[in-house]
Amino acid sequence: MYIYNMTYEIVHSLIMVTAIAVTFLFPKTPLVQYDLQIIAGLFIILFAGKKFLNLSRLLESIIFTLVIFIIINTTGGAASPFFFLIYFLMFSLSLILEPVISIVTTLASVIFFLIFLPQQQSINSLLPIFALVFMTPFALYMGKEHIKNDMLKNKNQNLQRDTFLFHSLILKNHLKNIKNSLENFMGDHELSEIKNSTSEIEKLMEKFDDLESNNPQ
Repeated sequence: MYIYNMTYEIVHSLIMVTAIAVTFLFPKTPLVQYDLQIIAGLFIILFAGKKFLNLSRLLESIIFTLVIFIIINTTGGAASPFFFLIYFLMFSLSLILEPVISIVTTLASVIFFLIFLPQQQSINSLLPIFALVFMTPFALYMGKEHIKNDMLKNKNQNLQRDTFLFHSLILKNHLKNIKNSLENFMGDHELSEIKNSTSEIEKLMEKFDDLESNNPQ
């Protein structure tokens, strides 16, 4: 299981790094004059895919990454007024994909920004780039907490389902006892059996009510 998850993390990391690299090369190509049309097309794919198709989380993350980095790299790079969108992207990726993706995205972003940084840039223009590094631990923490909460939620749902199944089996058994007692009613003994089974059913119903009140949907 660990190797399986690790393989997914590696594949997703390579795909995200490739997507980021493409966005840094994009301003150097003739396609840059169609940047608005390309961004609009990506948004259409995103919304159409979410509405009509079961769009995967990976594809959703790729589209978000392409859109945000294209916007930033076509409006000044590290000096772009939209640079802050990368912070939201890091947190989003750590929640949508694996938390480690936020680290990979940050490292790839810093490296590519430094590689494509124009000459004679002031130190102030470097501050947003290195600020990404300090934001990464928070994104990583949020991603891990999100996974932990999902696991606890699933565990609680499974436990609740198993509890309901167990109680339903006991309830059926008590109803069967009542039915048998009524069919073979001879006197006080069967009446006592019916009372006991009825009492147990009432207790089970109270437990059901307690479970419903303690686990609101």
